[in-house]
Amino acid sequence: MATHSADFYARFTPVADDDRLLAAALWVYWGFAFDDARCDSGPLSSRPAQFNALAGEVQRACESASAVPDDRYARALQDIVRRFRSFAEPTQVARFQHAHRTWLSGVAWQIGNRALGRMPGLDEFLTMRLQAAGGHPTYAMLELSTGVEVPDREMYRPAVQALSEMAIMVASLDNDRHSLHKELARGHTDQNVYTVLMAERGIGLQQAVGEASGLRDRVLLRFLELYDRVRPTAGHELSTYLQGLRYGMRGNNEWGMRVPRYLSQGRWPDSMEDLALTYAEEPSDTRPGPVEGAPGIAWWWDADLR
Repeated sequence: MATHSADFYARFTPVADDDRLLAAALWVYWGFAFDDARCDSGPLSSRPAQFNALAGEVQRACESASAVPDDRYARALQDIVRRFRSFAEPTQVARFQHAHRTWLSGVAWQIGNRALGRMPGLDEFLTMRLQAAGGHPTYAMLELSTGVEVPDREMYRPAVQALSEMAIMVASLDNDRHSLHKELARGHTDQNVYTVLMAERGIGLQQAVGEASGLRDRVLLRFLELYDRVRPTAGHELSTYLQGLRYGMRGNNEWGMRVPRYLSQGRWPDSMEDLALTYAEEPSDTRPGPVEGAPGIAWWWDADLR
């Protein structure tokens, strides 16, 4: 309950009706619970073979209404996806299912590194984090919760895919910052952007925090630049989706700075209004062009993206 998942997803889709928002919020609650019990901690958090077996069962429950899973998390997910099918178009559900598989594959990658005691480099980490953070299914629910379906010819344009990935990356790096205190307290700091930068560049935590913030700001600046190029020619469906990406980045940030999950490790903090949150007046790093040492995401800066 300390995740405030309904608050979280209402910030992504403030235009959603109650039934659609409820179904999306249920998946967010489910995702946090599954992440805590099966991914970041628990008996499978460093056992990739066993996790992969569970991930296969969970994904099949996501895809098949007739599957009979043994795992209680898989059964709960199956019920949530039934809700999606009750009001969403098949294409929207299929996109969510594909995104869900992407997330589970990223978590498996992360757990494999943990089992080996292996710290990835920055380029590998950013690619892994893009998948393992859960951003793909979270943003895939934009269509489910708004009821607006983006045509394939627009959704799969390289520029739109780049914008989707950048929105996921910004939120993922923000979450690394939001969860840093909790992870330090619980000893779950084997793979985050700070430990990766510290290991790769031989720097301390404070410098790593500064460099990670700069990396995040550069991605956000590129998102805004590319958004301004794509938005003027977008139709209603794509415009709604792109606005959802923007809502999601800001909503995730505001939620993360006030949610008990991060602020008080599950204990209820004093109430905080969004107006009490403050932001920097300017980005911490405004250098143009791709992030150094991260060729896996360099294509976001391609000049010919359309």
